[in-house]
Amino acid sequence: MQASISLLDSYPSPHYHSPMNITDLTTSQLREIVAIKERIEALQGEIESIAGGGGEVPIPAADEAAVPARRKYHMTAAHKRKLIKALARARRIRWANAKAARPAKKKDRRSSPATRARLAAAARARWRKARAEGRSRL
Repeated sequence: MQASISLLDSYPSPHYHSPMNITDLTTSQLREIVAIKERIEALQGEIESIAGGGGEVPIPAADEAAVPARRKYHMTAAHKRKLIKALARARRIRWANAKAARPAKKKDRRSSPATRARLAAAARARWRKARAEGRSRL
């Protein structure tokens, strides 16, 4: 067998699934697998010689990791200001709609001056009666 990396090893078929564990195979099955693997490597060598590959498939090194690309756009200050204003306007509209959806506040119920005077007179009368009985609390 060759020690080099073949195209089949570096690009496995997405549909290939090992049917069983290698420890479950018999020796005759293992010999057949080795023979097939050798034929595949021989055919791979022929493909590379025809295609002019000249050997191994180049594999990028781990230290040569792809550098992330820079952003392709830049937002101008004017566009950023316009965007901020549009977002603020949308926020105001959302808040206005949310406030409109709330139930209306109850009307402030104030008593008329005459009613308040009558209630105050009644309270004074209660206190007068309580003091006359010698109580300091109602």
